[in-house]
Amino acid sequence: LTLVAGCSRALLGPAVEPPETYRLGAPVVAAAAARLPLALTVARPRASQALDTDRIAVVQPGLRFDHYQGIRWSEPAPQMLQSLLVSALQASGRYETVLSAPSRVPADLLLDVELQRFEARYTAPDAAPVAQVQMQLTLVDARRGQRLSSFVASGESPAATDRRGEVIAAFERATSEAIGAAAAWIAIAPP
Repeated sequence: LTLVAGCSRALLGPAVEPPETYRLGAPVVAAAAARLPLALTVARPRASQALDTDRIAVVQPGLRFDHYQGIRWSEPAPQMLQSLLVSALQASGRYETVLSAPSRVPADLLLDVELQRFEARYTAPDAAPVAQVQMQLTLVDARRGQRLSSFVASGESPAATDRRGEVIAAFERATSEAIGAAAAWIAIAPP
């Protein structure tokens, strides 16, 4: 039996190395001036099929879209972004409760999110990329189904070099910038 198992492995070829997996850390955001006694639910961001994956998106010169090989996010990008938004908005203290959708807790407000960019963009073949994050945010009165306000939050950060660790660090900075802008907008958005 062991001999058969060894032969079958040899026939299937060498073992493929699992990809390196990365997760972005929760950004630090400023505390809100006043706390509202409301529950806010953050929807899972909608995204194009190319971004709704655990693969790390790349835009090559000439607008050719691709994904890095050998590295992945720890979860699909929209799900990771939803968790980061919830953590940041909880830390800001603007709302009494901040939850991820779906939730069984009734919410007063819904933060609808569309992830528009979450990619490493190369401008030249031998250059280091720029991490770009952009999301459209819409605050909705969940009880009335009425849009209250909208905002585009974005962040951009160049990688120091075209190496994995530097590209992930650039994503971390760009994501922090975008989420910081989202938290600052939410702190003054109408309740």
